[in-house]
Amino acid sequence: MVQEISCRELAAKLEQDRAIVLLDVRDDWEVEICMINGAQHIPLSNLPGRVDELPPEKTLAIICHHGVRSRHAAMFLEDYGFKDVFNVTGGIDVWALEVEPDMTRYD
Repeated sequence: MVQEISCRELAAKLEQDRAIVLLDVRDDWEVEICMINGAQHIPLSNLPGRVDELPPEKTLAIICHHGVRSRHAAMFLEDYGFKDVFNVTGGIDVWALEVEPDMTRYD
């Protein structure tokens, strides 16, 4: 079962905990529009071939546009053996509404 984290909870964790890794699984064109500073970008379609770029000993928070692709990424990583994985509920769209209101949003 994939653990969930809200955008506000994630923002607080990112401020205080450098051990958490934010993984953005959106497509390249989406990241060109907006991205959370410090996020590691690996598109979901590339994740199986690039999973070795992620630190299995750290907490991973995974974000996409609305939370669907990030949930799939979290399930994949859990199946791969990652232990501390969170899906960011609402994705970067909710992040822009609740945490970073100046961030550009898209449909």
